[in-house]
Amino acid sequence: MRAEGFLRGKDMKLWPGGGRKWDWSETGTRHDPGIQPADVQELVEQGSEVVVLSRGMQLVLQTAPETTAYLEDMGVKFHILETKEAVRLYNQLSVDGVAVGGLFHSTC
Repeated sequence: MRAEGFLRGKDMKLWPGGGRKWDWSETGTRHDPGIQPADVQELVEQGSEVVVLSRGMQLVLQTAPETTAYLEDMGVKFHILETKEAVRLYNQLSVDGVAVGGLFHSTC
């Protein structure tokens, strides 16, 4: 994957005005149970009011229930989508001026 103004990477973590490669080993993320609350915490801290979570191209990556609960508790809207759909929505929200963050898994 490639984000404008950033390096290329297999997985990306983006937030309003910034981003970096998403290293699953930082939080112990695995395909199951999936995206951890710690994975999205940085997005929320960086001002994301909406978060787009990608499940990969084959929908293998899950999202832990604790993660959706965390986002709900923080009042952050979220979408969980296949990667191409997630990228499309993220880009549209960004163009529309929404403070959007996203986690993007480029493979499975």
